[in-house]
This record gives sequence, structure tokens and C-alpha cells, in this order.
Amino acid sequence: MRILIISDTHRKDENFLKLIKKLGRLDMVIHLGDVEGSEELIEKESGCRVEMVAGNNDFFSDLPTEKNFYIGKYHVWITHGHRYYIGMGNEMIKREAVAQGMDIVMYGHTHRPVIDISKDVIAINPGSLSYPRQENKKPSYIIMELDKNGDAHFALNFIE
Repeated sequence: MRILIISDTHRKDENFLKLIKKLGRLDMVIHLGDVEGSEELIEKESGCRVEMVAGNNDFFSDLPTEKNFYIGKYHVWITHGHRYYIGMGNEMIKREAVAQGMDIVMYGHTHRPVIDISKDVIAINPGSLSYPRQENKKPSYIIMELDKNGDAHFALNFIE
């Protein structure tokens, strides 16, 4: 299973469209908020199951603010993260994920990528495809793959 994880596109969809063409077949696309009206475009162009949540800039969206579902054996919680003070670090959101019985929490908002794997929970932030804020300032995304044993592997990628 191959999953594209993105966030904070802010209706600037060029990188998403290029990425979908480049990556080919996906099993799922996860968007972690600040879609800003591009929901239909993302659903249509992905060509697979799409899971999306609303971010702090999705003022008129009908998207839920949080969702949880399974990816293989993993109970996954997706949220934009702004309600969990993730600008100060991800400890609070990780504690909440553990309290909810989640294996993985995925969030956005900071525009800085994170792959944080600990014994209690995996915390994933793909950064931003449109407005990156990390040191190299390159648009980023994460590919999650489940291997033949059902174990998750995460790869942080940048658009040059």
C-alpha cells in the first residue's frame, strides 16, 4: 500500500498536480488541512481514496476537523493540529493520540516536516507543498508504504 501525505496547499495546487502525475498509482491520499477550496480538485485528480480534514484557513469548508480510521493494522488520527499547540512542539498532540488509542497521528499547520517514531506513537507532519518553512524552503510531502508484513515505512520527499 502506497499513501501520499500532504498538507497546507492553500489552494496553490500546481505542486500537487505535478506530484500526482509523477508518483503514478497511489492507494490513498491524505490531506491534513488548509485546502482552501481545492477539495474537489484533490478528490478528482488523486484517482484513489482521499482522506481530508479542515485546517485553520478552511473557513467555509464542510470537511471535519479530525478523523480516525485504519490503514492496515494502524489506527490513524488525522487533524490539522492547530488546536493542539503544535507550534510549540508535538508532545501535546502525541499525548492526545496515545490517550485516544492511536498508533499514528498525522498533522500539518507548521509547514515544517516531521517524522517522529517513538515506542508509543508515530507522529507525522508532511510540511507544506506550497509554503515551506523549514530551513531548505523546499515543498515537502511524505510517502507512507506498508510492506508485505504490514509494517509502515515513511519517506520524507522534497520538490526541487
